[in-house]
Amino acid sequence: MTYSPIDDIIKAYPIKLKGNTMKHHLYNPDFKFVREPESFDKYTDRELLQYCLGATMYMPGTKNFTPKILNGSMPGLTTVVLCFEDACPEDSVEAAEKNVYHLLDTVTDAVENGTLDPDRVPLIFVRIRNLEQFRHFAKGLDKHKAKSLCGINFPKFNAENGYEYFAYLKGLSEVLGDTLYGMPIIEDPEVAYKESRITELLGIKRILDKYHDLVLQVRVGGTDFSSVFGVRRGVDYSIYDIMTVRECLADIMNICGRNNDYVISGPVWEYFRAPKELMFEELPSHSLEDYLFKRQTIVNNEVDGLLREVILDKANGFVGRTVIHPTHVRFVNALMAVTKEEYDDACMILGNTQGGVVKGSGGNKMNEIRPHTNWATKIFMRARAFGVIENQSEYVKLFNVK
Repeated sequence: MTYSPIDDIIKAYPIKLKGNTMKHHLYNPDFKFVREPESFDKYTDRELLQYCLGATMYMPGTKNFTPKILNGSMPGLTTVVLCFEDACPEDSVEAAEKNVYHLLDTVTDAVENGTLDPDRVPLIFVRIRNLEQFRHFAKGLDKHKAKSLCGINFPKFNAENGYEYFAYLKGLSEVLGDTLYGMPIIEDPEVAYKESRITELLGIKRILDKYHDLVLQVRVGGTDFSSVFGVRRGVDYSIYDIMTVRECLADIMNICGRNNDYVISGPVWEYFRAPKELMFEELPSHSLEDYLFKRQTIVNNEVDGLLREVILDKANGFVGRTVIHPTHVRFVNALMAVTKEEYDDACMILGNTQGGVVKGSGGNKMNEIRPHTNWATKIFMRARAFGVIENQSEYVKLFNVK
Protein backbone atom coordinates (compact mmCIF):
# COMPACT_ATOMS: atom_id res chain seq x y z
CA MET A 1 0.00 0.00 0.00
CA THR A 2 1.36 3.42 -0.97
CA TYR A 3 2.06 5.78 1.92
CA SER A 4 0.11 9.03 1.97
CA PRO A 5 0.53 11.99 4.34
CA ILE A 6 -3.22 11.69 4.88
CA ASP A 7 -2.50 8.51 6.85
CA ASP A 8 -0.83 10.67 9.49
CA ILE A 9 -3.73 13.14 9.49
CA ILE A 10 -6.25 10.38 10.14
CA LYS A 11 -4.10 9.05 12.98
CA ALA A 12 -4.28 12.49 14.54
CA TYR A 13 -8.09 12.27 14.51
CA PRO A 14 -8.81 8.66 15.50
CA ILE A 15 -12.23 7.06 15.54
CA LYS A 16 -13.31 4.47 18.09
CA LEU A 17 -16.38 2.36 17.49
CA LYS A 18 -18.20 0.22 20.02
CA GLY A 19 -21.65 -1.24 19.63
CA ASN A 20 -24.12 0.57 17.39
CA THR A 21 -22.62 1.99 14.19
CA MET A 22 -24.23 3.95 11.38
CA LYS A 23 -23.22 6.37 8.67
CA HIS A 24 -24.75 9.11 6.61
CA HIS A 25 -26.61 8.84 3.29
CA LEU A 26 -27.83 5.25 3.72
CA TYR A 27 -30.95 6.33 1.83
CA ASN A 28 -28.79 6.48 -1.34
CA PRO A 29 -26.64 3.32 -1.22
CA ASP A 30 -25.67 3.46 -4.91
CA PHE A 31 -24.10 6.92 -4.82
CA LYS A 32 -20.41 6.89 -5.71
CA PHE A 33 -18.33 8.92 -3.28
CA VAL A 34 -14.76 10.04 -3.82
CA ARG A 35 -14.36 9.14 -0.17
CA GLU A 36 -17.09 7.28 1.71
CA PRO A 37 -18.48 8.73 4.94
CA GLU A 38 -17.25 6.89 8.01
CA SER A 39 -19.35 4.89 10.45
CA PHE A 40 -20.02 6.30 13.89
CA ASP A 41 -21.98 5.68 17.07
CA LYS A 42 -22.39 7.32 20.46
CA TYR A 43 -19.03 5.90 21.54
CA THR A 44 -17.09 7.43 18.66
CA ASP A 45 -14.43 9.89 19.81
CA ARG A 46 -16.07 13.20 20.58
CA GLU A 47 -13.68 15.07 18.26
CA LEU A 48 -15.33 13.35 15.29
CA LEU A 49 -18.79 12.63 16.71
CA GLN A 50 -19.51 16.33 17.22
CA TYR A 51 -19.41 16.73 13.43
CA CYS A 52 -21.61 13.71 12.71
CA LEU A 53 -25.06 14.77 13.92
CA GLY A 54 -26.10 16.52 10.71
CA ALA A 55 -29.85 17.03 10.36
CA THR A 56 -31.11 16.61 13.93
CA MET A 57 -34.85 15.93 13.87
CA TYR A 58 -37.03 17.08 16.74
CA MET A 59 -40.31 15.37 17.57
CA PRO A 60 -42.66 15.27 20.57
CA GLY A 61 -41.60 12.94 23.35
CA THR A 62 -45.04 11.34 23.15
CA LYS A 63 -44.50 10.16 19.57
CA ASN A 64 -44.13 6.40 19.27
CA PHE A 65 -41.00 6.41 17.15
CA THR A 66 -39.90 2.91 18.12
CA PRO A 67 -41.52 1.12 15.13
CA LYS A 68 -39.78 3.43 12.64
CA ILE A 69 -36.41 2.54 14.14
CA LEU A 70 -37.18 -1.17 14.27
CA ASN A 71 -38.37 -1.38 10.65
CA GLY A 72 -35.70 0.97 9.28
CA SER A 73 -38.25 3.17 7.52
CA MET A 74 -36.04 6.28 7.71
CA PRO A 75 -32.56 5.15 6.61
CA GLY A 76 -31.21 8.68 6.19
CA LEU A 77 -32.05 9.76 9.74
CA THR A 78 -29.03 9.68 12.03
CA THR A 79 -30.03 11.95 14.93
CA VAL A 80 -33.35 12.38 16.73
CA VAL A 81 -34.41 14.46 19.71
CA LEU A 82 -37.51 13.50 21.66
CA CYS A 83 -38.81 16.68 23.21
CA PHE A 84 -40.32 17.08 26.68
CA GLU A 85 -40.45 20.88 26.35
CA ASP A 86 -42.02 23.03 23.61
CA ALA A 87 -43.36 20.09 21.58
CA CYS A 88 -44.94 18.40 24.60
CA PRO A 89 -47.86 19.71 26.70
CA GLU A 90 -47.05 19.84 30.39
CA ASP A 91 -49.75 17.33 31.30
CA SER A 92 -48.22 14.84 28.82
CA VAL A 93 -44.67 14.90 30.17
CA GLU A 94 -45.04 11.79 32.32
CA ALA A 95 -46.45 9.84 29.37
CA ALA A 96 -43.61 11.14 27.20
CA GLU A 97 -41.02 9.95 29.70
CA LYS A 98 -42.55 6.46 29.74
CA ASN A 99 -42.58 6.44 25.95
CA VAL A 100 -38.88 7.28 25.82
CA TYR A 101 -38.01 4.63 28.42
CA HIS A 102 -39.84 2.07 26.28
CA LEU A 103 -38.00 3.22 23.14
CA LEU A 104 -34.58 3.01 24.78
CA ASP A 105 -35.21 -0.43 26.30
CA THR A 106 -36.67 -1.81 23.07
CA VAL A 107 -33.86 -0.52 20.86
CA THR A 108 -31.17 -1.84 23.20
CA ASP A 109 -32.87 -5.25 23.34
CA ALA A 110 -33.25 -5.41 19.56
CA VAL A 111 -29.59 -4.61 18.92
CA GLU A 112 -28.35 -7.03 21.55
CA ASN A 113 -30.50 -9.93 20.32
CA GLY A 114 -29.60 -9.27 16.68
CA THR A 115 -33.06 -8.34 15.37
CA LEU A 116 -32.03 -4.73 14.63
CA ASP A 117 -29.07 -3.76 12.46
CA PRO A 118 -26.82 -1.39 14.41
CA ASP A 119 -26.47 0.93 11.41
CA ARG A 120 -30.23 1.61 11.56
CA VAL A 121 -30.11 3.11 15.06
CA PRO A 122 -29.91 6.91 15.15
CA LEU A 123 -28.22 8.91 17.87
CA ILE A 124 -31.03 9.49 20.36
CA PHE A 125 -31.32 12.58 22.56
CA VAL A 126 -34.01 13.99 24.79
CA ARG A 127 -34.81 17.67 25.29
CA ILE A 128 -35.77 18.21 28.90
CA ARG A 129 -38.02 21.03 30.20
CA ASN A 130 -35.95 22.18 33.18
CA LEU A 131 -33.64 20.83 35.87
CA GLU A 132 -36.49 19.43 37.97
CA GLN A 133 -37.89 17.47 35.05
CA PHE A 134 -34.37 16.33 34.10
CA ARG A 135 -33.94 14.85 37.57
CA HIS A 136 -37.31 13.14 37.38
CA PHE A 137 -36.50 11.62 33.98
CA ALA A 138 -33.05 10.53 35.16
CA LYS A 139 -34.58 8.45 37.98
CA GLY A 140 -36.09 6.14 35.37
CA LEU A 141 -32.81 5.58 33.52
CA ASP A 142 -30.57 2.57 34.02
CA LYS A 143 -27.49 1.15 32.33
CA HIS A 144 -29.59 -0.80 29.85
CA LYS A 145 -31.48 2.27 28.62
CA ALA A 146 -28.33 4.40 28.62
CA LYS A 147 -26.77 2.23 25.92
CA SER A 148 -29.19 3.75 23.40
CA LEU A 149 -29.26 7.30 24.80
CA CYS A 150 -26.63 9.67 23.46
CA GLY A 151 -27.41 12.74 25.51
CA ILE A 152 -29.57 15.56 26.79
CA ASN A 153 -30.54 18.86 25.15
CA PHE A 154 -30.74 21.81 27.52
CA PRO A 155 -33.30 24.46 26.45
CA LYS A 156 -33.01 28.16 27.32
CA PHE A 157 -29.42 27.47 28.38
CA ASN A 158 -27.87 30.45 30.14
CA ALA A 159 -25.12 31.47 32.54
CA GLU A 160 -27.36 30.78 35.56
CA ASN A 161 -28.85 27.34 34.87
CA GLY A 162 -25.93 25.95 32.85
CA TYR A 163 -23.72 24.86 35.74
CA GLU A 164 -26.55 22.88 37.37
CA TYR A 165 -27.44 21.17 34.11
CA PHE A 166 -23.90 19.99 33.40
CA ALA A 167 -23.04 19.14 37.01
CA TYR A 168 -26.08 16.88 37.19
CA LEU A 169 -25.32 15.38 33.77
CA LYS A 170 -21.76 14.57 34.84
CA GLY A 171 -22.97 12.86 37.99
CA LEU A 172 -25.60 10.91 36.07
CA SER A 173 -23.02 9.68 33.56
CA GLU A 174 -20.82 8.48 36.41
CA VAL A 175 -23.70 6.63 38.10
CA LEU A 176 -24.71 4.95 34.83
CA GLY A 177 -21.12 4.16 33.87
CA ASP A 178 -21.80 5.52 30.40
CA THR A 179 -21.20 8.72 28.48
CA LEU A 180 -24.15 11.05 28.14
CA TYR A 181 -23.45 14.26 26.26
CA GLY A 182 -25.01 17.64 26.83
CA MET A 183 -26.18 19.95 24.05
CA PRO A 184 -26.94 23.45 25.30
CA ILE A 185 -29.49 25.39 23.24
CA ILE A 186 -28.66 29.09 23.27
CA GLU A 187 -32.01 30.84 22.79
CA ASP A 188 -32.46 32.89 25.95
CA PRO A 189 -33.67 36.53 25.75
CA GLU A 190 -30.53 37.61 27.62
CA VAL A 191 -28.58 36.61 24.51
CA ALA A 192 -31.11 38.28 22.22
CA TYR A 193 -30.76 41.61 24.02
CA LYS A 194 -27.73 43.53 22.80
CA GLU A 195 -26.94 45.12 26.18
CA SER A 196 -26.62 41.75 27.95
CA ARG A 197 -25.52 39.48 25.11
CA ILE A 198 -21.74 39.46 25.40
CA THR A 199 -21.72 39.17 29.20
CA GLU A 200 -24.18 36.29 28.97
CA LEU A 201 -22.26 34.51 26.22
CA LEU A 202 -18.98 34.82 28.09
CA GLY A 203 -20.67 33.28 31.13
CA ILE A 204 -22.00 30.44 28.97
CA LYS A 205 -18.55 29.91 27.47
CA ARG A 206 -17.03 29.50 30.94
CA ILE A 207 -19.55 26.72 31.68
CA LEU A 208 -18.85 24.98 28.38
CA ASP A 209 -15.10 25.13 28.99
CA LYS A 210 -15.49 23.63 32.46
CA TYR A 211 -17.44 20.67 31.03
CA HIS A 212 -15.77 20.68 27.60
CA ASP A 213 -15.65 16.91 27.12
CA LEU A 214 -19.38 16.55 27.81
CA VAL A 215 -20.42 19.23 25.29
CA LEU A 216 -21.19 17.54 21.98
CA GLN A 217 -22.61 20.51 20.10
CA VAL A 218 -23.90 24.00 20.78
CA ARG A 219 -27.36 24.55 19.32
CA VAL A 220 -29.10 27.85 18.60
CA GLY A 221 -32.75 28.87 18.68
CA GLY A 222 -33.53 31.03 15.67
CA THR A 223 -37.28 30.88 16.31
CA ASP A 224 -36.91 32.00 19.94
CA PHE A 225 -34.62 34.86 18.95
CA SER A 226 -37.08 35.91 16.26
CA SER A 227 -39.98 35.88 18.72
CA VAL A 228 -38.22 38.41 20.96
CA PHE A 229 -38.37 40.94 18.13
CA GLY A 230 -41.77 39.93 16.75
CA VAL A 231 -40.36 38.80 13.41
CA ARG A 232 -40.49 35.62 11.36
CA ARG A 233 -38.57 34.93 8.17
CA GLY A 234 -40.68 34.15 5.13
CA VAL A 235 -40.07 31.29 2.74
CA ASP A 236 -38.10 33.59 0.41
CA TYR A 237 -35.71 34.81 3.13
CA SER A 238 -33.00 33.19 5.21
CA ILE A 239 -32.38 33.63 8.92
CA TYR A 240 -29.34 35.66 7.91
CA ASP A 241 -31.66 38.29 6.36
CA ILE A 242 -33.23 38.97 9.77
CA MET A 243 -30.76 41.52 11.13
CA THR A 244 -31.44 41.17 14.85
CA VAL A 245 -31.23 37.36 14.71
CA ARG A 246 -28.18 37.45 12.46
CA GLU A 247 -26.38 39.52 15.10
CA CYS A 248 -27.21 36.92 17.77
CA LEU A 249 -25.88 34.08 15.63
CA ALA A 250 -22.75 36.03 14.73
CA ASP A 251 -21.92 36.68 18.38
CA ILE A 252 -22.58 33.07 19.38
CA MET A 253 -20.18 31.93 16.66
CA ASN A 254 -17.67 34.60 17.70
CA ILE A 255 -17.63 33.52 21.36
CA CYS A 256 -18.18 29.76 21.11
CA GLY A 257 -16.78 28.95 17.66
CA ARG A 258 -13.29 30.39 17.96
CA ASN A 259 -10.54 27.99 16.96
CA ASN A 260 -13.18 25.27 16.45
CA ASP A 261 -13.68 25.11 20.22
CA TYR A 262 -17.25 23.87 19.76
CA VAL A 263 -19.30 22.71 16.79
CA ILE A 264 -22.33 24.97 16.43
CA SER A 265 -25.39 23.81 14.48
CA GLY A 266 -27.81 25.97 12.50
CA PRO A 267 -31.39 26.79 13.53
CA VAL A 268 -34.55 25.16 12.28
CA TRP A 269 -36.16 25.87 8.88
CA GLU A 270 -39.93 26.02 9.31
CA TYR A 271 -41.28 25.40 5.80
CA PHE A 272 -41.97 22.08 4.07
CA ARG A 273 -44.12 20.36 1.46
CA ALA A 274 -45.48 16.86 1.18
CA PRO A 275 -42.85 14.30 0.05
CA LYS A 276 -44.63 13.55 -3.26
CA GLU A 277 -44.02 17.14 -4.36
CA LEU A 278 -40.29 17.15 -3.66
CA MET A 279 -38.73 15.58 -6.70
CA PHE A 280 -38.09 16.90 -10.20
CA GLU A 281 -37.90 15.37 -13.67
CA GLU A 282 -34.45 16.55 -14.76
CA LEU A 283 -31.34 17.23 -12.71
CA PRO A 284 -30.12 20.84 -12.88
CA SER A 285 -27.19 21.26 -15.26
CA HIS A 286 -25.50 24.13 -13.43
CA SER A 287 -24.03 24.68 -9.99
CA LEU A 288 -26.49 24.38 -7.12
CA GLU A 289 -25.49 27.83 -5.86
CA ASP A 290 -26.01 29.37 -9.33
CA TYR A 291 -29.63 28.26 -9.22
CA LEU A 292 -30.36 29.06 -5.60
CA PHE A 293 -28.91 32.54 -5.39
CA LYS A 294 -30.29 33.57 -8.79
CA ARG A 295 -33.67 32.31 -7.57
CA GLN A 296 -34.02 29.65 -10.26
CA THR A 297 -36.08 26.80 -8.85
CA ILE A 298 -34.27 23.60 -7.87
CA VAL A 299 -37.08 21.71 -6.08
CA ASN A 300 -39.70 24.15 -4.76
CA ASN A 301 -39.77 27.33 -2.67
CA GLU A 302 -39.79 25.52 0.65
CA VAL A 303 -36.87 23.17 -0.08
CA ASP A 304 -34.91 25.77 -2.05
CA GLY A 305 -35.12 28.10 0.95
CA LEU A 306 -33.71 25.34 3.15
CA LEU A 307 -30.88 24.62 0.70
CA ARG A 308 -30.03 28.30 0.43
CA GLU A 309 -29.89 28.64 4.20
CA VAL A 310 -27.70 25.54 4.65
CA ILE A 311 -25.22 26.95 2.12
CA LEU A 312 -25.09 30.13 4.21
CA ASP A 313 -24.69 27.99 7.35
CA LYS A 314 -21.57 26.44 5.86
CA ALA A 315 -20.19 29.81 4.78
CA ASN A 316 -20.56 31.05 8.36
CA GLY A 317 -19.10 27.97 10.06
CA PHE A 318 -22.26 26.18 11.25
CA VAL A 319 -22.38 22.38 10.88
CA GLY A 320 -25.71 20.55 10.55
CA ARG A 321 -28.97 22.00 11.83
CA THR A 322 -32.20 21.30 13.63
CA VAL A 323 -35.03 19.98 11.44
CA ILE A 324 -38.71 19.46 12.23
CA HIS A 325 -39.77 17.52 9.14
CA PRO A 326 -38.37 14.20 7.85
CA THR A 327 -38.22 15.45 4.26
CA HIS A 328 -35.51 17.92 5.28
CA VAL A 329 -33.04 15.31 6.50
CA ARG A 330 -31.45 14.21 3.24
CA PHE A 331 -31.16 17.78 1.91
CA VAL A 332 -29.26 19.00 4.98
CA ASN A 333 -27.01 15.96 5.19
CA ALA A 334 -26.25 15.96 1.46
CA LEU A 335 -25.03 19.56 1.62
CA MET A 336 -22.77 18.69 4.54
CA ALA A 337 -20.68 16.50 2.21
CA VAL A 338 -17.39 18.02 1.07
CA THR A 339 -16.28 18.53 -2.54
CA LYS A 340 -13.05 16.93 -3.72
CA GLU A 341 -11.43 20.33 -4.22
CA GLU A 342 -12.25 21.36 -0.64
CA TYR A 343 -11.00 18.03 0.66
CA ASP A 344 -7.76 18.13 -1.32
CA ASP A 345 -7.07 21.67 -0.11
CA ALA A 346 -7.77 20.68 3.50
CA CYS A 347 -5.45 17.68 3.28
CA MET A 348 -2.77 19.82 1.64
CA ILE A 349 -2.96 22.34 4.50
CA LEU A 350 -3.09 19.79 7.33
CA GLY A 351 -0.28 17.74 5.79
CA ASN A 352 2.08 20.71 5.47
CA THR A 353 4.46 21.14 8.37
CA GLN A 354 6.53 23.94 6.84
CA GLY A 355 3.99 26.78 6.83
CA GLY A 356 3.92 29.40 4.12
CA VAL A 357 1.65 29.60 1.09
CA VAL A 358 0.92 26.98 -1.58
CA LYS A 359 -1.31 26.92 -4.65
CA GLY A 360 -4.70 25.30 -4.08
CA SER A 361 -5.59 21.95 -5.61
CA GLY A 362 -7.80 23.56 -8.24
CA GLY A 363 -5.08 25.98 -9.26
CA ASN A 364 -7.50 28.82 -8.52
CA LYS A 365 -6.67 29.96 -5.00
CA MET A 366 -3.89 30.23 -2.43
CA ASN A 367 -3.73 28.01 0.64
CA GLU A 368 -2.05 29.90 3.46
CA ILE A 369 -1.10 27.14 5.87
CA ARG A 370 -1.48 28.69 9.31
CA PRO A 371 -4.49 30.98 8.71
CA HIS A 372 -6.40 28.23 6.91
CA THR A 373 -5.70 25.42 9.40
CA ASN A 374 -8.92 25.81 11.41
CA TRP A 375 -10.93 25.82 8.18
CA ALA A 376 -9.06 22.76 6.93
CA THR A 377 -9.71 20.87 10.18
CA LYS A 378 -13.44 21.55 9.96
CA ILE A 379 -13.55 20.48 6.30
CA PHE A 380 -11.56 17.33 7.00
CA MET A 381 -13.83 16.27 9.85
CA ARG A 382 -16.95 17.01 7.82
CA ALA A 383 -15.49 14.88 5.04
CA ARG A 384 -15.06 11.99 7.42
CA ALA A 385 -18.61 12.35 8.70
CA PHE A 386 -20.47 13.08 5.45
CA GLY A 387 -18.13 11.90 2.70
CA VAL A 388 -16.38 13.54 -0.25
CA ILE A 389 -18.13 14.15 -3.58
CA GLU A 390 -16.60 15.07 -6.93
CA ASN A 391 -18.02 18.59 -7.28
CA GLN A 392 -21.05 20.76 -6.49
CA SER A 393 -23.23 19.23 -9.18
CA GLU A 394 -23.09 15.95 -7.23
CA TYR A 395 -25.08 17.44 -4.34
CA VAL A 396 -28.28 17.17 -6.33
CA LYS A 397 -27.54 13.56 -7.30
CA LEU A 398 -26.91 12.75 -3.67
CA PHE A 399 -30.25 14.03 -2.38
CA ASN A 400 -32.37 13.29 -5.49
CA VAL A 401 -33.62 9.87 -4.45
CA LYS A 402 -37.29 8.84 -4.64
